[in-house]
Amino acid sequence: MTGQRLVPPRGLMMANVVTTSLTFKRISFPFTVFPWKHFPSFFFLWYFMHSFFFFFLWVLVSGGCSVVVGHPLDTVKTRLQAGKGYKNSFHCVLTIYRKETVAGFFKGMSFPLASVTVYNSVVFGFFSNTQRLISQYRYGDGRRPCSMADLTLASMLTGLMSVGLGAPVDLVKIRLQMQTQMVLAENLHLAANVPNGTTIPLRSSVALPAQRLYRGPAHCISSILQTEGLQGLYRGAGAMILRDVPGYTLYFIPYTLLCDLLKPDGTSSLHPGSIWLAGGLAGSISWVTATPADVVKSRLQADAQLQRKYKGIVHCIVSSYRKEGAQVFFRGASVNAVRGFPMSATMFLTYELSLQFFRSF
Repeated sequence: MTGQRLVPPRGLMMANVVTTSLTFKRISFPFTVFPWKHFPSFFFLWYFMHSFFFFFLWVLVSGGCSVVVGHPLDTVKTRLQAGKGYKNSFHCVLTIYRKETVAGFFKGMSFPLASVTVYNSVVFGFFSNTQRLISQYRYGDGRRPCSMADLTLASMLTGLMSVGLGAPVDLVKIRLQMQTQMVLAENLHLAANVPNGTTIPLRSSVALPAQRLYRGPAHCISSILQTEGLQGLYRGAGAMILRDVPGYTLYFIPYTLLCDLLKPDGTSSLHPGSIWLAGGLAGSISWVTATPADVVKSRLQADAQLQRKYKGIVHCIVSSYRKEGAQVFFRGASVNAVRGFPMSATMFLTYELSLQFFRSF
């Protein structure tokens, strides 16, 4: 078949072109065997998979960066809300660094880092699909922009749904963040034998080398399941609902309003810098207003079964108020404001760019 003149397949524009065959070890493979009519489909599939891979990689990296940037401040916030002995944010930072070095700021980061892509995808995907369903149900057109009431409903449902995924992640993160390097052995009774055989209990308050309760996220989850059952992973979920339902409402609505303000006109698309600014400001607003409920949630989740102090949400609120006053519910508000900006800015920018990416196909 070498040197044979072959006819290109019908529909392929190949004028005055003589195709040849490839001969290798007496096996002839003419170019006409390739399914030319399916070439556009193969090319589109390759292009989509190639683009999706790099897009997913970018989403993964951006989500990971938001966790890495925000986690040290999240550790400070958790210690202020659920820990003791910290005068203010600066004192908390110095204490963690002096006693636990830089590694202390990154305790409990691995689990949120591993789950951030899934969590953000589910939350923002649920929010977007809920808006479409509401528009389809009310107006018969899923692409019609939502009204403010529709947006509020979608935000509240998103906050309610997010607790199912976020509660176990937050619980494990907080339990690991609250592990310190030293254990204060308060109310420890030591028996000392005197010559006449009398046992005298001694009250000691010494620092003992810590035996860490959890070796990592997997060990933390297994320990909680063994000691508290499946419901133990959702301790503080009620307080998280009180935080996230209004929190997500004050997350998406300010973002939408700020995006409308930052648009040059009503029809043009937003510049990525405007998206980043609107998302950051919306995150700061949401986290500051959610701080009181976040304090209660952090205290309930840090309250391990062996040293449990709070019976529930109401008991935690009443007990905290009686011992520390109303200002306790605003601990970590400034840290939340600073931490919420870069994390939310990155998440919203990723969300908007992902929508543009998938709408291009």
